[in-house]
Amino acid sequence: MSASIGDLAGDLLEELGYAGLVVLMAVEHVFPPIPSELVLPLAGFEVGRGNLSLLGALAASTAGSLIGATFLYLLARKGGRPLVLRLRRVLRVGEEDLDRAEQHFRHHSAWMVVLGRMVPGLRSLVSLPPGLLRMPFWRYLALTFAGSLVWNTALIVAGRQLGRRWSEVGGVVGPVAQWVVVAIVPLTLAALVVRSQRRAAPAA
Repeated sequence: MSASIGDLAGDLLEELGYAGLVVLMAVEHVFPPIPSELVLPLAGFEVGRGNLSLLGALAASTAGSLIGATFLYLLARKGGRPLVLRLRRVLRVGEEDLDRAEQHFRHHSAWMVVLGRMVPGLRSLVSLPPGLLRMPFWRYLALTFAGSLVWNTALIVAGRQLGRRWSEVGGVVGPVAQWVVVAIVPLTLAALVVRSQRRAAPAA
């Protein structure tokens, strides 16, 4: 399946260039079977071949990410939980997954939006709680932009560096991204606890 998706992505990039990259990244956010771990390194390969510029590929991929993420945010905000669950097969989101995502979002909303962009399988899910719980749209968009830009840059540059071996990126970034989140989240929570304790401590 990944080979056919790779062929489709390659055809779109060849035919439509930056517009194809925008479409692929927008669709990737809504339909997880199209992985950015495949699309972005391929775009990096095209950058290395001179068919795309690095800045153009970054701008197009990040624009596509914002379009897809905004669509899911608005779907959740306007349609609410009933609509999200009605579309769960399309979005590949179960009710239990949604419950856990909402719970995590209530405790560390900003980190969830940013880091969720860098974890395969979470990019669609992480857009729903901000809409359901009505995070201010411009704050959501800024956090999404930050996380998407970091992720897109890393994978495009990796694909450019690997050249014809660009497809190897996908097998590495998934596990690495998950371990990074596993490491960062506890450290972030510890820092928040320390900061709250310092604020609560009476002045000497």
